[in-house]
Amino acid sequence: MSSMFGKPRTSSERPPQSPLPECNVAILGCRGAGKSALTVKFLTKRFISEYDPNLEDTYSSEELVDQQPVLLKVMDTADQDGPGNCERYLCWASAFLVVYSIDNRKSFEGCQRYLEVLALHARGCQRRCPVLLLGNKLDMEQYRQVLSAEGMSLASRFGCLFHEVSACQDFARVQHVFHEAVREVRRQAEWSLPVRPLFISEERPCPPVATPVALPTQHSLATCTFNTLSTVNYKEIPSVAQAKLVTVKSSRAQSKRKAPTLTLLKGFKIF
Repeated sequence: MSSMFGKPRTSSERPPQSPLPECNVAILGCRGAGKSALTVKFLTKRFISEYDPNLEDTYSSEELVDQQPVLLKVMDTADQDGPGNCERYLCWASAFLVVYSIDNRKSFEGCQRYLEVLALHARGCQRRCPVLLLGNKLDMEQYRQVLSAEGMSLASRFGCLFHEVSACQDFARVQHVFHEAVREVRRQAEWSLPVRPLFISEERPCPPVATPVALPTQHSLATCTFNTLSTVNYKEIPSVAQAKLVTVKSSRAQSKRKAPTLTLLKGFKIF
């Protein structure tokens, strides 16, 4: 780890028994869409103009999203012209950022293949990972080949979020996209919690002898006898109006934290 990204953390800064929750984000897209530029912009607030397109690596950063700390791991993939050997990130990632360049329609068409692969993967597994579609290079508006409406239409078709960003200019918007991926993972985890039962039953012992209840005979009907037994008693459920929404904040999220720690970015030329 280089000193330019901050000092390495010592073991005394965080108890080993309480690690940060992790969120793994894989960045997908065709060659030249700007995946590496987005990764470096998010991690360093800097823009890179030259990098090795064949380099694939995973980086990590401690982030504070909605006052809750998280260890965000980012995999900058290096697929050439489309999905290939997808297992390496399909089974690893908690969320996916699918990136295309707004000035390159070919990269936009390649995004559709990635979204189809992710949709097929979601059908075959138990968990559903959030997907965000990103139109990159918003600073190249004068050379735009893909309209915003086309991006929104594609995102709506596959049920994912849509954003347009510029790795060259706007750090705040790039950071928002990565943090939004963390939020979506948290929402998905909340939806996956088991549903609490509607009723809680209490077993009570049966009386030793049933009490017969005789009905009077009318119009030549036979006498009927009913046994009044009560074995299960259901607790009353509070009405919807009595329900309360409670927000709980951990003490660790409220504590003061040092600047994020970033891994060394290898193979990039930083300007």
